[in-house]
Amino acid sequence: MQKIRPEPQERVIVALDVSDTETARALVKRLGDTIAIYKIGYQLAYSGGLPFARELADAGRRVFLDLKLHDIPNTVAEGTAAIARLGATFLTVHAYPQTLAAAVEGRSDSKLKILGVSVLTSMNDADLTAAGYGLNVQALVAKRTAQAQAAGADGLVVSAREAASVRAAAGRDFLIVTPGIRPAGGDAGDQKRVVTPAEAIRLGADYLVIGRPITAAPDPRAAAEAILEEIAAA
Repeated sequence: MQKIRPEPQERVIVALDVSDTETARALVKRLGDTIAIYKIGYQLAYSGGLPFARELADAGRRVFLDLKLHDIPNTVAEGTAAIARLGATFLTVHAYPQTLAAAVEGRSDSKLKILGVSVLTSMNDADLTAAGYGLNVQALVAKRTAQAQAAGADGLVVSAREAASVRAAAGRDFLIVTPGIRPAGGDAGDQKRVVTPAEAIRLGADYLVIGRPITAAPDPRAAAEAILEEIAAA
């Protein structure tokens, strides 16, 4: 599938990590035309977020459903088909070969883009060892990159710290989406592999997932505009 080449103002995906659609709707309204893409993850998805995703799509917004699907192939394929009918633009699944292939099958001829989640940005090498993996972060991301391409997925969710190596291995038409973005001097919170927006762009990211630095700011729109300016400069 042809890669979307976003303009600077379209690179930010704002994470609507809130507990109800009323709060999410107010944030979207407050951000106005500054932001074009919104992420709906577990917290909102389980609180009316899936009908809200359709509402956003019908209003011309692009929706990133961060559901990290992982199950037997039939379940993933059928779930992906249902999500495609919501009008979402992106869907995340865990970057296991069976899961990636099932999601690609399930999206059929829709425009839904399948993104494999490689290694969570809250994890480091020690966390992978504790989980039973025999690879460090860099090696596992490299393996997931090859598997995502082989399955026909559109891209990968990775820390920006791995973005350059993924870009070198996968080429320009492979989407790289990076969470764990924090403005310079920002609180890392529960993230372990973080970079600034400008660094992420320079390292090869296509899209940046940003939540609390925008949504928890006293003025979310001003915070978003400042980040967009940093991205444009990069």
